Amino acid sequence: MIILGIETSCDETSAALVEETGDAARPWRIRSNVVASQVAIHREWGGVVPELSARQHVRDICGVVERAMADGGSPAIDAVAVTQGPGLVGSLLVGLSFAKSLAWARGVPLIPVHHLAGHIESLVLEGGEMPLPAVVLVVSGGHTSLYRIIAPGSYDLLGRTRDDAAGEAYDKVAKLLHLGYPGGPVIDRLARDGNDRAVPFPKMRLTHADRNAPHLPGRRDFSFSGLKTAVRRHVTARRAETGLTSGDPLSPRETADICASFQRVVVETLLDRVFDAASWYQAQAVGIAGGVSANSRLRSDAAARGGSKGIPVFVPGLALSTDNAAMIAAAGLRRFRQGVGAPVEINAEASLAL
Repeated sequence: MIILGIETSCDETSAALVEETGDAARPWRIRSNVVASQVAIHREWGGVVPELSARQHVRDICGVVERAMADGGSPAIDAVAVTQGPGLVGSLLVGLSFAKSLAWARGVPLIPVHHLAGHIESLVLEGGEMPLPAVVLVVSGGHTSLYRIIAPGSYDLLGRTRDDAAGEAYDKVAKLLHLGYPGGPVIDRLARDGNDRAVPFPKMRLTHADRNAPHLPGRRDFSFSGLKTAVRRHVTARRAETGLTSGDPLSPRETADICASFQRVVVETLLDRVFDAASWYQAQAVGIAGGVSANSRLRSDAAARGGSKGIPVFVPGLALSTDNAAMIAAAGLRRFRQGVGAPVEINAEASLAL
């Protein structure tokens, strides 16, 4: 079976062809995966502008799908998988409307996919089926969520951010330091030359249950707003001490130290929760997916912790870390084999629950 995946949840227009291999250990193979990024468009504004994002998806979607089909050998497709949510509703509607039309025209099933399910299945697409049960962290600019996988295609929420996502915190700190957008890659690069103990930024402490979700045994939530505030206070104080205005950058040395110290706390916070949950639920594997999984320190520290605890750590390659349609196609294949389909009347859901 060959499935076409379409992803337009935020600021990447992507289409991909994924086919089944017949191998139970590595069930899927990528035939093509085309991504048109909008980073250059949104960099001017310091973040994603929803209206601009939706308009660019309209411009790009036809060419991206045509390129993905051509790169994949222009085969007959058996289904169309598309991101239904969560995401920016205007952006989602572009991909969903295109997918509906194509599925109807080709006479093939339409498979709606949750964006985070796509990130989770990118681990299987890259490294094969994980030993189960597994604990998977999905961490990006819009999401920081922890799941337990007890069976293929079954996702049990263990914890999530109560405020900023980790990637969002990176972008806000980068803006504070005048480093541009997106913030994750530049902070990761500068942190390599900094002292990660130079600034004693605090780790979060959650002492009460989440009022917005049931308190589950072993639930492990995240919070990064306090860390972001600590960075802002430190930077403001240092500018005052050195006679700089709010528009002046700190020295390269001090900026690198702040980046390294901030990144250390974020990575330690994420991995503390992940491996604590893995121990609590006796997980046989740990997975880390989403845009922030491209972070070099997160990757190296996760591998080191997994090695010390004898737990395999699954992380997708860089091409599958950020938003892409191959992961949506993989999740669509999983759902199709579970008997999931959808009528053309389905709509985009900006806050779709997994």
